[in-house]
Amino acid sequence: MSAGSNDDLPERPDTPCVAVCSTTFDDVCRGCGRTVVEVAHWVSMTAEQKELVWQRILAQGYPRRNK
Repeated sequence: MSAGSNDDLPERPDTPCVAVCSTTFDDVCRGCGRTVVEVAHWVSMTAEQKELVWQRILAQGYPRRNK
């Protein structure tokens, strides 16, 4: 872990997953709003890459628990 690299990032849960997983009709999960590729690569993404995803999905109204 590099010193100070994540100090400016907001504190977030480990994953946006809300256990409402569905990509039946498109490549975006109906629960968390991530793409199939983002879900598949989440564990290997940097904190900065994850933060960009978080910013996008929050702006789009995700995560959604009951939809």
